[in-house]
Amino acid sequence: MGDTPSIKTVLHPVTDVAKAKDVYTALLGTAPQTDSEYYVGYDVGGQHIGLLPNGGPQGLTSPVAYWHVPDIEAKLAEVTAAGAVVTEAAHDVGGGRLVASFTDPDGNVLGLVQDR
Repeated sequence: MGDTPSIKTVLHPVTDVAKAKDVYTALLGTAPQTDSEYYVGYDVGGQHIGLLPNGGPQGLTSPVAYWHVPDIEAKLAEVTAAGAVVTEAAHDVGGGRLVASFTDPDGNVLGLVQDR
């Protein structure tokens, strides 16, 4: 991936992770690679689809697309200068992965990911 941001991760809040897992497993044709009571994740064709029980710690209420970027802090500065509002500062979620989220002027939540 060069310096062009791309969507590779989409997180979906779910109320019943077992039922949702059945549907997404049928849709994607593969078992999840990560399967816990806190998070279920699928990696299919370079895309990561995650299921967050009850919206996870982020409190998601709708699916959120995460744009993969080479420099998360620089991109956060760029989008906030353009009018976005940071809702979740960049932080490490393990494995060298940083995540952050922000809202656009209409309140839509967008996410950023940087793999180090």
